[in-house]
Amino acid sequence: MPGSRISDGIGSANGASVNGHAPVGHNMEYGDISYIHSSNRPDEWRIEQGMAGAELPVLDMTGPTTIPLSPQIFGELTKDKAAIQAVGDRNKLFTRERKGWIGFVEWENYPEKKEVAHKLLTAQTFPPNPEYQLGPVPASNPVLPGTRWKMWHRALGGELTQIPEDSWDIVLEEKHPDMLHLLQFPYNGEPPKRLVTDKAITPNPLHFVRNHGGIPIINKNDYSFTMDGLVKNPRSFTLDDLMDEAQFPRVEKYATMQCSGTRRIEQILLYPGQGDEVPQAPWAEGAIGTAKYVGISLKKVIKACGGLVEDAKHLEFYGADTYFKDDKVMNYLVSVPWSKVKANEVLLCWEMNGEPLPKIHGYPLRVVVLGYIGARSVKWLYRVKAIKNPSRAPVQSQEYLYFPQQVGKHNFKLTDGIQIQEMPVSSAIMSPWTKQVIIHNGKIRCKGWAYSGGGRWPERVELSSDGGFNWYTVPLENLSEKRKWCWRTWEYELPCDVEGWVEIVVRCWDNALNTQPPDVRTAWNWGLHVTSSCHRISVYSVNKTRPNTRARLDKFEEKGIPFGPITVPLAFPSQTWDDYEDFWAKHDPRDARDEF
Repeated sequence: MPGSRISDGIGSANGASVNGHAPVGHNMEYGDISYIHSSNRPDEWRIEQGMAGAELPVLDMTGPTTIPLSPQIFGELTKDKAAIQAVGDRNKLFTRERKGWIGFVEWENYPEKKEVAHKLLTAQTFPPNPEYQLGPVPASNPVLPGTRWKMWHRALGGELTQIPEDSWDIVLEEKHPDMLHLLQFPYNGEPPKRLVTDKAITPNPLHFVRNHGGIPIINKNDYSFTMDGLVKNPRSFTLDDLMDEAQFPRVEKYATMQCSGTRRIEQILLYPGQGDEVPQAPWAEGAIGTAKYVGISLKKVIKACGGLVEDAKHLEFYGADTYFKDDKVMNYLVSVPWSKVKANEVLLCWEMNGEPLPKIHGYPLRVVVLGYIGARSVKWLYRVKAIKNPSRAPVQSQEYLYFPQQVGKHNFKLTDGIQIQEMPVSSAIMSPWTKQVIIHNGKIRCKGWAYSGGGRWPERVELSSDGGFNWYTVPLENLSEKRKWCWRTWEYELPCDVEGWVEIVVRCWDNALNTQPPDVRTAWNWGLHVTSSCHRISVYSVNKTRPNTRARLDKFEEKGIPFGPITVPLAFPSQTWDDYEDFWAKHDPRDARDEF
């Protein structure tokens, strides 16, 4: 429909309100500029350029005429007060259940309690999460507040009422003041780039955190967990039981923990994807860290229970944090296969980098699954259950799934997704940063990390300054120590002769000769997980070994004018008029000759 505003699905031909915005420019004055009447939105240009994609209507082109379908519009918080009152006293329904366990509610053994929680959640409507994938990421720290999750906890009340505030207090107490708080609650945070690989072993205050619920506060002397399910002799263990070296040999392991959302921002910026009850945190390259853990092998605990019985093939872990999904409430549950446990690659740990586990990292006991995604390493462990098949809990069966590229909201089935376990080979550049201007003498100083899961390790790291056409190998002496289950940090002065915008790329080869896909598009998936493609950054190269460049930079210094940003026009003449005229006196004129 040529000339039709409706066919564009953006504006209105009659000047009426569009997507809730009134038309602009009706006899408006700003200074001495008059604006004519227009049916456009004030942000028409921004909308047309896709800078607020969440506000664009869906275009239905299945018929002879294109029809715009408006996006969802969410209201404010509403409450069915009668339905809420009908469930009873929430302080009694969700009261403290264990001495010394603050913020813990046992859901899995009480289906009737889950049903009451479901009634409370469906008796209210909650405002939506902020849309940041199809719009600007908020310029704040914390980036996202987690408003819905806070409201859900308070809607249930009782033992969960204070959890959001208590959890944030723990973040401020235990984490480095320079942490980047991507999601305030449940807490998701990573260190700034300059500190991610500052040390090969990540200090506890700088280790990333991906929590799925609030942080329970558990007294060590009141702590125990249960080992049950398909084991011969179910029993409970205290932390002192596990720490008794006469019963359980102690294990010390350096291990890299990586969130499957690491480098998610690269997917989001090009191709947004699935949202969820927890907003998909816009992780950069810092959702990875390496620590020394002390604990015991879960295999020894199973042996102390007489071993597995029947057809037990998986171990299900129960976390004390409360998790929400589809207006339902539960504890955080995932599972790993027995084969992983049997290989002594699943640890129960109480110490991190020579200190008791921080509360934010699972005190007093957590699971550490070597080489797997961090989501399997359950914190605040209160139960291990031997089962026949992988857990049907949402985190295992509905989330952390790797979908094919043509699967999305319009057609996906849970069975289309591969459950993510081992992490693939990956790497990232921590310095310089993308869009940074680099003044150098023919080499750009780079640093970063490389990692491969599943017990593999980085053997080679390569860098390119021309988008991946030519590669330079990082010398082995520039890599940190090689350890199974661990990343390697690296540094390298990358040769770069050219000036202007260049693309620096890193890739890793592991000991099985696996390497990374070349482009983020090859890694994109609806769940925005596992950005394992080569990490690419664009930087502006200014090579001071070139005489003209050196002379120009000296001029900036002489005049006391900052060189950046590069987009600001030059503040002094680039050459004198005498130089200009002298050039044309020595060279042909700009126009070509047209005579013999």
